[in-house]
Amino acid sequence: MKRRDVLAAGATFGLAGLAGCSGTFETESSSQFTTVEDRAETVYYPGHIDGMAMLGMGGSGRYRLGLMYSLPHAFWNISARDTNLARVSEDVSAHLMATIWDDETGTVLPTADVSADVLKDGEQVDSRPLWPMLSQTMGYHFGDNVALDGDGTYTARLDVEAMQARAMGGLAGAFEEGVTVEVEFEHTRDQLSNLTYEEFPDRMGDPGAIEPMEMEMPMSRAPERGDLPNVLGTGTTGDADFVAFAPDTTPEFADDGTTYLAVSPRTPYNRYPLPFMSLSATLTRDGKSVYDDVLLAGIDPDLGYHYGAAIDGVESGDSLTVTVDAPPQISRHEGYETAFVEMGEMEMTV
Repeated sequence: MKRRDVLAAGATFGLAGLAGCSGTFETESSSQFTTVEDRAETVYYPGHIDGMAMLGMGGSGRYRLGLMYSLPHAFWNISARDTNLARVSEDVSAHLMATIWDDETGTVLPTADVSADVLKDGEQVDSRPLWPMLSQTMGYHFGDNVALDGDGTYTARLDVEAMQARAMGGLAGAFEEGVTVEVEFEHTRDQLSNLTYEEFPDRMGDPGAIEPMEMEMPMSRAPERGDLPNVLGTGTTGDADFVAFAPDTTPEFADDGTTYLAVSPRTPYNRYPLPFMSLSATLTRDGKSVYDDVLLAGIDPDLGYHYGAAIDGVESGDSLTVTVDAPPQISRHEGYETAFVEMGEMEMTV
């Protein structure tokens, strides 16, 4: 079995075990969940978006964390290529969200394991792992529906594990250990119930995406194609866009004289990076294989979140095949749940 086969099989687990989910992929409408009938397997305008309230920020070392909440709402989890609807249970009060970034570079960090304990007057009222999530308005973040115990002062204690992508450039050597960050916040039922709820009856279901919201914190965006060095080719699969490129310098972990082959996958419209994917590449020259193996996740403040490997050079006329062995194992808000699931190969000529 090749390493890419092991990774594809492993993607069935990992994030799927972080939090509970129920139901299967389906279409329904209720006071807590609405979506579009007859959706295509693409990114589409959702039926509505929920407003959110900023609760506070905290940090430890280079880690910075912003905490928000909105009304409870359903979302979709993914295990391998199976998409499951996580319904809103009757006991939850709010949808808690966190964004984590580097205090020095402003780079949003793609760590996978974040858990939250929510306390009121020193007593725990909720405790759960948070799902890595993707929404059209916020991009990459962590979240889940939580139960609060009425109006009052709360403390959210978030345990952030070490980053799972290779840290490169201005991030090299950082985020190798996890931290605990506490954020104190005030909650009232009135604050939550007065948040906005915006519907899109004329656009819901159409191809496209809502623009990112303006936030008091960084947002994870992949670089524009023109801002990446030495672009080798582009491709599309599962409605995601891919850009293959070769940076001018090799990363710290690569051998001298090698070339770093990198692939940057992103959502259409908003250029959000797609983490927790199993990706591999085959580079051939004159009918002979130059590289045939997996691409590992990495993050660089200038190159963004991507997948890459050090190889023995790239030449004009080479044939590059990029294969998605497992789609992004990240939960999705409405508008993303049908895309980035059925993904395959892309062929490029350098």
